Amino acid sequence: MLAHFGHHLLTALPVPLLPYIRDEFNLSYTRSALVNTAFSLSYGIGQLPAGWLADRIGARILITIGILGVAIAGVLVGLSQTFTMLLVFLVLMGLMGGGYHPASAPLISASVEPKKRGRALGIHLIGGSGSFFLAPIVAGAIAGVWGWRGPFIGLAIPSAALGIIFFILLSRRRERMHADRIAAQHPGEAKPAPGNVRRVVAFLVLSVIGGGMGFSITAFIPLYLVDHFGVSEQTAASLMAIIWSAGLWAGPVGGYISDRIGRVPVILATGILGGIMIYLLRVFPYGWGIGDLFYMEGLGIGILLFLTGAITFIRMPVSEAFIMGQVSARRRSTIFGVYYFAMQQAGGIFAPLVGVLVDHYGFHTTFTIASAIGVGTTLLCAPFLWDSPD
Repeated sequence: MLAHFGHHLLTALPVPLLPYIRDEFNLSYTRSALVNTAFSLSYGIGQLPAGWLADRIGARILITIGILGVAIAGVLVGLSQTFTMLLVFLVLMGLMGGGYHPASAPLISASVEPKKRGRALGIHLIGGSGSFFLAPIVAGAIAGVWGWRGPFIGLAIPSAALGIIFFILLSRRRERMHADRIAAQHPGEAKPAPGNVRRVVAFLVLSVIGGGMGFSITAFIPLYLVDHFGVSEQTAASLMAIIWSAGLWAGPVGGYISDRIGRVPVILATGILGGIMIYLLRVFPYGWGIGDLFYMEGLGIGILLFLTGAITFIRMPVSEAFIMGQVSARRRSTIFGVYYFAMQQAGGIFAPLVGVLVDHYGFHTTFTIASAIGVGTTLLCAPFLWDSPD
């Protein structure tokens, strides 16, 4: 949890700070999407070699780079004076952070019994969710005084400190002892059930298309709040914390439910509900109340953002646990690298496409198209997943 918190403290900043960045560099929606694309594509590319390396050299070095390297790159992002410099240093941040998830998730999963994997991964998710929850609030406050560069530079300091602390705590001796203990606890773990390749491919298709479209839409929510509802950049950045607050509890809940009823029902249900949430962005009001008796600014969109966050974070640990059940232990980091590579590449590729749609057709039509893609992809992939024993 501590490592996950430090890793995402800087990676959580580009989306909530996008309105500030857009205004300073006078960007269109399409060019604004390049901020998310630069980080997402490089973050995804970094996962592939990192997953392969984690299976061979261990998790300690890769996880430390995933925290300390991101912090150093975050300082450089904050020092950027041109849009091109910003994109270059976001690419560097993505490459530095690529090793964290392929190394950490298999390490955690191998440390517990298979029937408790969902809960363990859900608890780990609290650390990352805490970053995404706190970062928009803190970043909005800092940016309101010192501009968008202040949060990148200021939050890099605690992130770097956490990276150093983690490196010291997980010494080489402890890492070797941990690996030996894992091997002793699970010497004969069952092989994946027949049909696992088909299920993994179908799951990756669902994650890439449905999940990638959903993450791309999320990246545009701050701009939607500013341009459609007229809220300030600081308010839009802070409202994004509502989505991530759900991760403080939804991850463990989702993991527990999937440990009880299986991974696939949770994955399919959240896929459909996630698509519905995207459509509801076009109809939910900013504020909500009952006539003249009660009205609260931000309540309407706040409820929708909370539900969106709950669905997203319920799904995350379940997806990781599903992959664990379909892949042999010696290949998990490698496959996790492929999974996160595919997810990040999808988000990076879809973001400019969403920007083009918004530029030409507006937010509401774009939300309808994205919703249809998310729900449709889930329904098409369901028959290929349903026979999973996990």
